[in-house]
Parts: sequence; C-alpha cells; structure tokens
Amino acid sequence: MYKTPCSRLSGFVGVSVKKKLVQIAPRCNQTARCLIQLHRKDPSTWLTYQHLTFLKRQYVTKNQSELHQRAIPKQAHVVTIVDERDDSVETQVQRVPTINHVDADVVPKPDCDTTSSSVETPHIQVETEAQRNARLDRQWKQLKVDVSELPDIYARLAKIKLTALVVTTAAAGYAMAPVPFDPLIFFVSSLGTGLASCAANSINQYFEVPFDSNMNRTKNRPLVRGQISPLHAVSFAVACGVPGVALLSLAVNPLTGFLGALNILLYTCCYTPLKRLSISNTWVGAVVGAIPPVMGWTAATGCLEPGALLLGAFLYSWQFPHFNALSWNLREDYSRGGYRMMSVTHPAMCRRVALRHSVALIGLAALGPLLDVTTWTFPLISLPINLYISYLAFRFYHAGDRGSARKLFFCSLWHLPMLLLLALTCKKSGRKQEDAAAITTTAATAASPLTLTAN
Repeated sequence: MYKTPCSRLSGFVGVSVKKKLVQIAPRCNQTARCLIQLHRKDPSTWLTYQHLTFLKRQYVTKNQSELHQRAIPKQAHVVTIVDERDDSVETQVQRVPTINHVDADVVPKPDCDTTSSSVETPHIQVETEAQRNARLDRQWKQLKVDVSELPDIYARLAKIKLTALVVTTAAAGYAMAPVPFDPLIFFVSSLGTGLASCAANSINQYFEVPFDSNMNRTKNRPLVRGQISPLHAVSFAVACGVPGVALLSLAVNPLTGFLGALNILLYTCCYTPLKRLSISNTWVGAVVGAIPPVMGWTAATGCLEPGALLLGAFLYSWQFPHFNALSWNLREDYSRGGYRMMSVTHPAMCRRVALRHSVALIGLAALGPLLDVTTWTFPLISLPINLYISYLAFRFYHAGDRGSARKLFFCSLWHLPMLLLLALTCKKSGRKQEDAAAITTTAATAASPLTLTAN
C-alpha cells in the first residue's frame, strides 16, 4: 500500500523535508484550485466521494516513480491502473467473429452430437396460398354495388341540387312565355331538361376523377370513392342524355332539343377542360347556365324571341356573383385540383366581375318592360333585392375576405328565385291570345261580304 507525502514527514528530517515540500507545493496549489472551481459550480457537480477517489488515483499514478514502498507487496493479483494517455501500453481486444450470411432457402441443421452449442433455425415466414389470396383481396377486390344504394349514388352523380336549379329555371322560362299553359308540354320539357342535366353532370364527374380526389369538396363523389365503375357512370350518362334529347326534339320541338344537346356539349367538352386551362371557363359556364330558361321559353313558343334572351341574360349575370363568391372560399381546393379560376389566378378581377354583373341585374330588370316581357312595376319591385346584392358585391369588392364572400353567396341563393318570382307576377300575359283573337276577328270580318255575295 502506497503512502502519501504527508506520511513520509515522520521518516525524513532536515533537507529531505524541505526538498519534498518544494516539489509538492505546485501540485497542491493546482489541486486546491480544482476543488474551489468544483465547489463554485452547480450543486449537481459538487465534489463527491468519487471525485476524491479519482484525484487520489491520478496523484498516485503520476507520482509512481517517486513513491517508495516500505511494506512487502502481497502475492496477489493487483489490477494496475494505466493512464489512457500512455501510448506505450497496448491492449488486446478479442475479435468478434463475423456472421455468415444464411440463405433463406438453405437452413443449416444443428449438429445432434454437439451438446455445448447448437445452431438455431431462423424464423422464416412462409406465405401460404390462403394468406396470399387474402392479401390480394385486400389490394384488388371486385366492385360490388348494392342495389339499395344506387338511388343515392345516381343522385350524387347527377348533382341533384344543381339539376333541380336547372329544371327550375327552365320551368320559369316556360311560365314566362306569353302562350297558354300546356301541362303535358311543360312536364315533358322539364323532364327532358332534367335528363340532359344529369347526363352532363355525370360526364363531367367522369372526366374529373383524378382532380376531384385532391379537393375536400369533391373527394367523396361516387367515382372518386369507387362506389361505381367508370363504365357504369358513362352508361348512366348515356341512359339519361339520349332519352332527354330525344324527348325535347320529338315531343317538344327540334329547337329545344338542339339547345339541350348544345348545353351537354358545352358543359362536357368546353367548360370541363377549360377549368384547367384558362379563366375563361367561368364565362363559358355562365353561358351553360343561361341556356335552360331559353329552353323553357322555346319549349312554349317554338321560337327564339327577345324575352328568352332576356331571361338568359338574367341567369348569365347572376352566375358571376354567385360562383365568384363561392370560389373565393374554395381557392385552396381549386389550387390543389389544378383548376384555373379567377379567385386563384386573378383575385382582383374575381371581385370586380362579381360587382359588375351584380349592378348589371338592375339594368336588365329595366329591359323587361321595354321588351314587352313584364310590366313597369317589375323594375321597381325588383330594385330592393338588386340593390342589396349589389351592396354585398361592393363590400366583397373592397374587403375581399371570407365573410363578405359568404354573405354574397348566400344572398345569391335566394335572390334568383325571388327575381324569377317577381318577373312571373309582373309578366304581360295574353299577348299571343290577343293577337290570335285580333287575327280571327279580322278574318271573320273579311269573310262576311263574301258569304253574303255567295248567297
């Protein structure tokens, strides 16, 4: 066991004591400074018993050459403490044997004669035929359509709410026509218009499946969710479109049938692809929405007149505040879907166009009496609702926030039915009946002298 320098003071005297003290003094000062620094640090690093043991071990190791043994060392295994910075000491490290690659197909068999060690068979999962079929069924499963769910699927595929709006505007156009009301023609024209709208909406969803899946508003559509196959959707569109156009052409008149086919073509082949190419898709879509009231007018009269164009202009201008306000709060969705809408690419134009066409509704209402479609009371009684939607469009134009867009959109939902209802109550009725009666009276007056002469 080594002894400290302090214990050697009793065995040395004189010059040796002075010599040793001079040698020890610098190291003692350094050790004291270390202890003071440790004490001043955080309490978690205060001096502990382990620190004292480490300092003692370092001191003994560095001064090993200067220490002397007085006792005979024991004949026992002594663990020598070696400084890590001593490069003269080499340590032998036992090499870890490499792990040989075990083939999945060839598994070594353990030696039966060896009792000390055995090779463990690795766990290899072998997929059975039943598990493989179950995995493939989860990945590729046959589409099974429940018959009880088909009405709901068809309703969402046809966008039943939008189709109902189209049929309503067509019925308003038929009712505004100055001819006697024919219930059979009215029903057939409404049915044909509704079938044509269902066909157009179904084909639209068929083309936009990859883009609808990226939008929160359209990701639950039947084709996106895989509730029906694309062939099923196309078959439904054909089953609606062909009878619809045939009814309008044969049972009503060819002009109405042509307008119905033209509307399907514009919606599916022009408006749908333009949504990803140019902002002009909004104007094309407005034309598509303006055709149904014209179809209702032509179904009643058989000809295209200024009154039909006026109703179409009402629908054309109404769609800009309606759709621009709707698309303003769906800009993120349209951007993810890759659609080029005014609200995404030209936000200032979106607000400006909505305001412009809202104000245009006031001027269109004043054209009703001039075109002999309504009385002069229609511009007056429709002025409050037209001013209100123009005011909301003005707020949307200046603010451009979600709140103003939402208010304008909800106002447009009740504004159009109210405008058509006011136009219907103020329409000039019996113009064609008066003309027919005048023609009949003139013909009878002209025929009276001929009858008397013949007698």
